[in-house]
Amino acid sequence: MGITKTEEFTVKDNKIAAYAKALAHPARIAILQVLLKSQSCICGDIVNELPLSQSTVSQHLKELKEAGLIKGNIDGASVCYCIDEKAWRDAKTYLNNLFDSFKGNNCC
Repeated sequence: MGITKTEEFTVKDNKIAAYAKALAHPARIAILQVLLKSQSCICGDIVNELPLSQSTVSQHLKELKEAGLIKGNIDGASVCYCIDEKAWRDAKTYLNNLFDSFKGNNCC
């Protein structure tokens, strides 16, 4: 597999791309909505809220965690997940700044 050259871009650009990638699947959006609705850590209930298998939900949770949008704590045999408040604020700032930078144009 070739080099992605992500090191050629700024840390900020790479963070925006990681957040965008994590948000780029409807199952991950649904997981985030479940976590946002609960406003607390959830252990195991996420699978009951979605029409997906445990393994599929686990894969999506892994992607969200790698992007930093959620965090998880191991509690015995279960893992509890919640929104990572700092990363959530950072993602909001980065994405808002990107979208707010567009001032309009007369193109096409």
